[in-house]
Amino acid sequence: MYQEILDNLKPELEKALADLKEELMKIRASRLSPSLIEDLKIECFGTVCPLKQLGAISSASFKEVMVQLWDKSYIEGVVRALEQGDWGFGIRVDENKIYLTAPALTEETRKNLIKVLHQRKEEALQNFRKLRDKAWSQLQDGFRDGTVREDDKFKGRDKLDDMIKDWREKVEELSANKEKEILG
Repeated sequence: MYQEILDNLKPELEKALADLKEELMKIRASRLSPSLIEDLKIECFGTVCPLKQLGAISSASFKEVMVQLWDKSYIEGVVRALEQGDWGFGIRVDENKIYLTAPALTEETRKNLIKVLHQRKEEALQNFRKLRDKAWSQLQDGFRDGTVREDDKFKGRDKLDDMIKDWREKVEELSANKEKEILG
C-alpha cells in the first residue's frame, strides 16, 4: 500500500521539477532565450493570447531574439507588450519581424536575477515539502484505517524521505547551474 502512495507522488514531483525548469529558462543569463518571451500575453483585436501563437520566435544571435509575426497587424500589440515588460530590451521592427536586443548585465542586475533564482528554488522546495506532507498524511491515514501495517508506515516514511532528498538534490543542482550561468 505504501508503495502505491509513493508511486502516485512521483508524477507530482516530476511536474514540480518541470515547472521549475521552465521558470529557470525564463531567467535571462548571458544568453537571450526565446523562452523568456514566448508566453508573453499580447492583446490583439480584443483577445489576449501568448506571443508564441502570433509568430515564430528564434535566437537571431547570442544577445538577440527575432520574432517573425504571422501578420503585420500584430506588430503594434506585440511592441506595446514588450515595452510594458520591465526587461529593458532594445526593440527594432523590420517589416513583420521584431528584433529584441538584450542590454549587458550589470552587477546589480546579476544580483537581482540571483534573488529571483533563489525565490524560484525556494518555491519548488516548498512545493516538495507540501507533497511530502501529503504523502505522509496518506501513510498515516492508511495505518489508522488498517490498510497499512505499522512496519510499512515507517518503511514508507523512510523511502519517502529518501525520494524527497533525491528530488531536492535535483533542484539544488539546477539552481547551482543557473547561478553559474548568471554569474558568467
